[in-house]
Amino acid sequence: MWAMRRTAGEAEARRRALTSYVGRTDDEREVRRLLGLGRLVTLTGAGGVGKTRLAAQVASSLTRVFPDGVAVAELGELRDERLVARAVADSLGLHDTAGRRDLDAVVAYLRPRRSLLFLDNCEHLLEGSAGLVAALLRDCPNLAVLATSRCSLGLDGEHLLAIQPLPVPSGEVGTPQEALTFDAVRLFTERATSLLPSFEVTESNVASVVRLCRRLDGLPLAIELAAARVRVLSPSQIADLVEQGSGVLVTGLRLPVERHRTLRATFEWSHSLCTADERAAWACCSVFAGHFDLAAAEAVCGRPGNEVLDAVAGLVDKSVLIRVDGVDKVRYRMLRLLREFGGRLLAETGDEPAVAGRHRDHYAELIERAAGAWFGPGQDEAFERMTAAHADVREALSWSLRTPGEGVAALTMATAMIEYWVARGAAWEVRDWIDRALDVVPPAAPGRARGLAISSLCAALHADLRLARERLAAAEAIEDDEAAPYVAHARAFVVMLSAEPDSSVHAATAVRIFGERGDVRRQMHPLFIQGVALAYRGELSGARELLGSMLRQCQAAGEDRYRSMALFGLGVAEVCFGGDVDEGERAIRAALEIDLRASDVLSAAYRVDGLAWVSARRGEWTRAAGLFGTAATLWDRCGAEPGVAVSTAHREFREATQKALGDDKFDAAFEEGRQRSPHDALSGTSARRDDGADGVLPPLTPRESEIARLVAAGMSNREIAARLVIARRTVETHLQHISNKLDFANRTQLAIWVENRARTRPR
Repeated sequence: MWAMRRTAGEAEARRRALTSYVGRTDDEREVRRLLGLGRLVTLTGAGGVGKTRLAAQVASSLTRVFPDGVAVAELGELRDERLVARAVADSLGLHDTAGRRDLDAVVAYLRPRRSLLFLDNCEHLLEGSAGLVAALLRDCPNLAVLATSRCSLGLDGEHLLAIQPLPVPSGEVGTPQEALTFDAVRLFTERATSLLPSFEVTESNVASVVRLCRRLDGLPLAIELAAARVRVLSPSQIADLVEQGSGVLVTGLRLPVERHRTLRATFEWSHSLCTADERAAWACCSVFAGHFDLAAAEAVCGRPGNEVLDAVAGLVDKSVLIRVDGVDKVRYRMLRLLREFGGRLLAETGDEPAVAGRHRDHYAELIERAAGAWFGPGQDEAFERMTAAHADVREALSWSLRTPGEGVAALTMATAMIEYWVARGAAWEVRDWIDRALDVVPPAAPGRARGLAISSLCAALHADLRLARERLAAAEAIEDDEAAPYVAHARAFVVMLSAEPDSSVHAATAVRIFGERGDVRRQMHPLFIQGVALAYRGELSGARELLGSMLRQCQAAGEDRYRSMALFGLGVAEVCFGGDVDEGERAIRAALEIDLRASDVLSAAYRVDGLAWVSARRGEWTRAAGLFGTAATLWDRCGAEPGVAVSTAHREFREATQKALGDDKFDAAFEEGRQRSPHDALSGTSARRDDGADGVLPPLTPRESEIARLVAAGMSNREIAARLVIARRTVETHLQHISNKLDFANRTQLAIWVENRARTRPR
């Protein structure tokens, strides 16, 4: 089962908005009614009216209605139609697989499931969003879609619900109690109180609060921006300033209706209250697509660090930036409408190219630093830094591709660390970035041959051997010495997958040249290819020596992902090519332990599949069938299947197991294995996976209940992710939903709640 998912930063950025949700009871009821009538409901309305908040509230309440889960795909940070399907695949945790586009993978995953997809902020990617939704609704009969957009998706069967601003008093209000019956006043009061606990609506200020909410037309975002000023201004002063600034509309923001003009006026008023440094930072920080840290803000602003720190602090205080607390540092996020406003201000200054260039350079440097740390103990941190910056890496690549003369920079960024994209399950995406960069760089551009070779490698990863050979031939024709090891690496992989001779020779060439250049990280995959190729040729001792060398280098460096690959290679050599099956099992188990700690579901699927081969080699047919079932659950969880690297071994051992048991016994053991945790494969137990532990804790879902119990047991998010074999950001998203449902602010409250429920549960 999967449930609502966002990146950790997105979930935290939404926290404040969701923990004090105001009003919309009738709207919630109507959204649920429309979802009962049709499979596509789109919430439309002005920017800042609260579409996202309402949709999230409804979606989080429907996990029982949609037993296979509610997924959230946030499109607001995208600026490229081509990435819409990839965003949905990311929200489902899907890895790309050979021969399947992102859309194909999403359809294959959702087709058998009764689930809800919440697609947020579609209007700027309308064609891509509409095309995706049409395909999903056509091919996934049990799927429902809840979308937010400033306009209709224009699809047959679409139910539209126009979301209106919060109710405001239509005339004079006599008492605070009467005023607080209106949702707009209540929202202002709650936001103001969160910033200034002593604030309250009184007889003396109620008229000013009502006047302000009426002037802001009940728009939630405008009300929140105004409430952010209560620490320094009274409601009367805020209302006066809003009215005085309402005619100063110089931003060029194209919003056609009166309420949009009201929102634009509110932005302009907020902007007028900023210092000069804060205004400059607002404009510069509008280039960020996702959340960012202080170092990134300093880079794009191009100002001394202390000035940027003060400006960022001021923008947080004014609610222009949202603070996002991370494990080791604070990050910031700008709501999309405020980002659009800042972007137009930046364009008016003429500084947009320079700021966007600094943004690109910052993320190019971040990629280089992550690449430098990948082969070592900082690998997990590098992966998390890249994951947190993914939206802005995409934006930096996109800007470089659409800006004349910047294609080489895009090519360098895209080819710098393919390991990150593969680990993220987005090899298709990086292949697309590389190919688009190759299309715009000149034939004699530096790095072109290397880019072609890496593009060939990506095509081979997806079993597109025809394209892989074309790219490889083009790379070899350039005769670039700098690209020589990349070409040899790609050639080795293509030859191995084609079952042709000499793959070990090409791999050895890549290993040698990368070694001469001191590039140990890039030696690893060619070493793996060389070792497995030697085993295939019957040279088991040579395979053991090479893969053992790879393993020792990884251990010495404190590296995990390639260490898991080396161990798996040793296991494959022993199990599949006549070696010591016990040694093979130990190696595959050790690899699986690494993958489970890292919550690497795709790699874990390969390792559990490998343990099934071990059991088949021993004639333990029932256990082998169960392990194939456990692996199948993992393949299914990440939307993948046994790929090009192990397809032959998987097929042969599975067919042997099925033949030995017969279809009925195989199917029974396979289905039982599907219910087991991959941790059982390590322990050798056959206990069924118990996702619900001691049962569901209403109002939580089974998965939320399980995570709540693990929190109560004192486990960290990383430990929970490893235990359940899910991504850590998925754990964080589940915890956010638990917080929303129970209105808890911290883990201690949740642990106490779980313990109390355990004590009071009937025996």
